[in-house]
Amino acid sequence: MPNSTATPNFDPAVAFAMPKIDVNALMAAQRRNVEALTTANQIAADGVKTFAALQSDILRRTMDGYAAAVTGMMAVSDPKTGAVKQAAFAKDSFEKSVCDVRELAAIATATQTETLDVINKRVVEGIDEFQAIATKA
Repeated sequence: MPNSTATPNFDPAVAFAMPKIDVNALMAAQRRNVEALTTANQIAADGVKTFAALQSDILRRTMDGYAAAVTGMMAVSDPKTGAVKQAAFAKDSFEKSVCDVRELAAIATATQTETLDVINKRVVEGIDEFQAIATKA
């Protein structure tokens, strides 16, 4: 009795054939991915550096402002004049703080936007490249 489980003319090379993928194109795409990530990381690092420098400058300006305010308050002998100066200093400090926070937020937002633009562009390009490679296979 013949073996009923045998498949006539079965060729495993044909049955399990892998598509011919352009390995060089895949490697080039991966290299561009790494380049895009490197660019995005550099943009982020530059943004952090700018952000930290501004924070340092804000701290220095704030401490100088407090030192000048304390010196000015010590020279006032009239309580009413002292209260007016304190109120003016508090208002000025608050306004400067709001401006400083806005400036820091602008730096953070610009850095995020620029970094994500690089990554987004590369993702779109990568999908197009993969489609082209898959179509050729």
